[in-house]
Amino acid sequence: MLEIPEAHVLAGQINQILVGQRIRGVTAAQTPHKFAWFSDGPEYYRDWLVGQTVAGALAVGGMVEVQAGDMVLLFGDGVNLRVHPGGAKRPNKHQLLIDFEDGSSLSATVQMYGGLWCFRRGEFDNPYYQAAQQKPSPLEDEFDRTYFQALLAGTEMGRLSAKALLATEQRIPGL
Repeated sequence: MLEIPEAHVLAGQINQILVGQRIRGVTAAQTPHKFAWFSDGPEYYRDWLVGQTVAGALAVGGMVEVQAGDMVLLFGDGVNLRVHPGGAKRPNKHQLLIDFEDGSSLSATVQMYGGLWCFRRGEFDNPYYQAAQQKPSPLEDEFDRTYFQALLAGTEMGRLSAKALLATEQRIPGL
């Protein structure tokens, strides 16, 4: 399950390894999965992504956002990402495989459920993604004592468990 720490680490690794890589090929939904969610249909991913260059990645709550040219790849909860160096064996089963011009690739698999969305910036209206974009992460300076106290003030403190307070209603996306 992707949560804030994993998303942050994965985004950092993508920035170290894949930035500047040009996409040569895309295979989406090769291994059908009932709970692998794609935006608009995986059949479009190849047309949208081939020729694009990875510009960077960032953690957005518990999701990993990858900028590739004018497209965004967004990986949500339940998606396992792996980078395969050129010449390395790629997995036979995957929900998304992105091949780069240098021979390396990125594979994404879904175990239970997970989002592998691709869209133009500003054209994805997923409420979890929007909440994560609008609220500060606990890893950012904006998530300070004042912000946290404001979160507490907006709840029925005596009626919620600590878990319910921290992990429901997208109060802290990715936690």
